[in-house]
Amino acid sequence: MRSKHLLLLVALLVFGAACGNRADRTAPSSTQAAPTTAAAAEATTTTAAAAEPEFPVTVDGLVIEEMPAAIVSLSPTATEILFAIGAGGQVAAVDMNSDHPPEAPVTDLTGFQPNLEAIAAYQPDLVIISWDPGGLEDGLAALGIPVLIQPPALHLDDAYLQMRRLGEAAGRRAEAEELVASLQEQIDELVEDHGAAGQGLTYYHEVDNTYFSAASGTFIGGVYALFGLASIADAADENGSGYPQLSVEYILEADPDIIFFGCALWCGTTAENISERPGWRGLAAVESGALIEVDDDLSSRWGPRLIEFVRLIAESLAARTDAGAR
Repeated sequence: MRSKHLLLLVALLVFGAACGNRADRTAPSSTQAAPTTAAAAEATTTTAAAAEPEFPVTVDGLVIEEMPAAIVSLSPTATEILFAIGAGGQVAAVDMNSDHPPEAPVTDLTGFQPNLEAIAAYQPDLVIISWDPGGLEDGLAALGIPVLIQPPALHLDDAYLQMRRLGEAAGRRAEAEELVASLQEQIDELVEDHGAAGQGLTYYHEVDNTYFSAASGTFIGGVYALFGLASIADAADENGSGYPQLSVEYILEADPDIIFFGCALWCGTTAENISERPGWRGLAAVESGALIEVDDDLSSRWGPRLIEFVRLIAESLAARTDAGAR
């Protein structure tokens, strides 16, 4: 049971400082209001035409000759995106950590120590990975299997861009655009409604019960920053990993306004046992009851369910405001 927690922590530490360095980042296009009457008919025709997959396509320098019919995903985030854009039927196999959606064809494949022969046995025409631990991309390329690398996102723009490019790679461009537009709209609404409540507040995001935390420069930190929240881990992130390990003394001194904690399942962390930690009862977050459980998968993945993470933060701020009003 502990193994999944360790994999999560390793993934955060390995990817935290490395992601977001690709040179070909582009900003997502803005969402426009829905057209009406004749314009709507024209847009519908255009959308239908755009929905037709056109191959070959080049995505991040990778040439994909035909619409993939057997995709292997070694990235839980990519798996979620593929199913969200209607490409689930094209997915032949996913790694052991791709636990969402339930219908995903989970196998014992792993992206941390990938087995070239085991991957090739699924006869994929596209493999998606979030990092190459060494030799995997070259090994698959030698077998004529294209590999698309989508490193962990550092910003929301990175996440949107990856959704679009995965849509291009899978022949689901229009569906990916719809997904991005929907996420942007929902996130903008939540930030507009609740962003003011977070201005000037600090938070401690506990990755696990050994006090690893997320700094503002991470994808997780960027989501919190949408609401004006600042991480207490920033000053401790001396090596720029994005996920420093804090000391109890440091946390008590920082006295965060809100504590978001993961690892509830794998570490057994609860609001109650956080309150019972020696010296923690006097923290502002504990005194106000601002102890918020975060699903590790929601906070560590940058796919379609990131809206649930954003919504959790918004609802937590709303509850804190309501409690203060009373």
